Amino acid sequence: MLTRDFFYELPSDSIAQRPLARRAHCRLAVVNRAGGAVEHSRFDRIGDWLHPGDLLITNDSRVLPARIPCRRASGGAVEVFLLDPLQGGGIHTALLKPSWKLRLGETLTPEREALGLFRLLERLPNGDCRVAWEAEAALDEPLLQRLGLPPLPPYILRQRLPAPGQARRDQASYQTVYAQGPGSVAAPTAGLHFTRGLLKRLQAQGVRQASVTLHVGAGTFLPVKVERLEDHAIHSERCLVPVATAETIRRTRAQGGRVIAVGTTALRTLESAALPGGGFKPDWMDTELYILPGYRFKAVDGLLTNFHQPYSTLLPLVAAFWERQALLNFYASCLGLGYRFLSYGDACLFL
Repeated sequence: MLTRDFFYELPSDSIAQRPLARRAHCRLAVVNRAGGAVEHSRFDRIGDWLHPGDLLITNDSRVLPARIPCRRASGGAVEVFLLDPLQGGGIHTALLKPSWKLRLGETLTPEREALGLFRLLERLPNGDCRVAWEAEAALDEPLLQRLGLPPLPPYILRQRLPAPGQARRDQASYQTVYAQGPGSVAAPTAGLHFTRGLLKRLQAQGVRQASVTLHVGAGTFLPVKVERLEDHAIHSERCLVPVATAETIRRTRAQGGRVIAVGTTALRTLESAALPGGGFKPDWMDTELYILPGYRFKAVDGLLTNFHQPYSTLLPLVAAFWERQALLNFYASCLGLGYRFLSYGDACLFL
């Protein structure tokens, strides 16, 4: 499959730069995969398409403020984007921007609070770097909250050092209301539309919720740059289907309910851990599952997701769940209707 077959024109003014003031008031396009019919609604009415006994699978990973603005000893600005923020031992893999000017051994001091410094140890073949955190205090989550900023994707434009109020708003809005264990450096954005009140209403309707965990890596933003999709090397991420979630899925299936993944990260977790004869692997695992058209889904009946970038690995994934040309036609139609795209944008539900 050719990468260019998954290209579409995405105008910059269709990329949502901020979430709506009421996150559940975004638009929702509901697709019947069997007939291709599309209905347009609002996200807080998603219960109109869900049945008692259906099961929503959410990704409960919490996003860490992994983007740390720093200064060189010479005064130059550098961004340290930690790819493994809670890695023990003080040695971290990071993206440095810009990195070409930096010398091995050079130190970088966080700008928000100078509570330690990073030292560049190594440049890796794939463009990442290894840095050491040198300070009295270990780099834990409370310290990251003081040093770092929300790891917004590059298409969401912010000042390099946003005002404290803007940083707090981004930290709250770029986090799902059900986030639990820390570990992600990008949000599972399909879940950003849910509020606690909406989840309670769905529960009262008989729609159940269970969680998986996939710690989202920065590789989710990397575009496919090779000519053939199959030649792209997808990033590895840690994921888990808890035993309780596996049992809830089993009961849902036995009772005739549908299993609906909230986002591509929840879907990839379920498909990565699914066993051929039914059930799921019970332990943490690393997944490099790359879903392309032709993939046969084992674990899900529906997918709730946002609108994705051209040349991303997520567009072929959704095309595998529906069909490539139908998906591109659907995207073009939604652009024409003024839908907002990407992380802070509107949602679509494929059933």
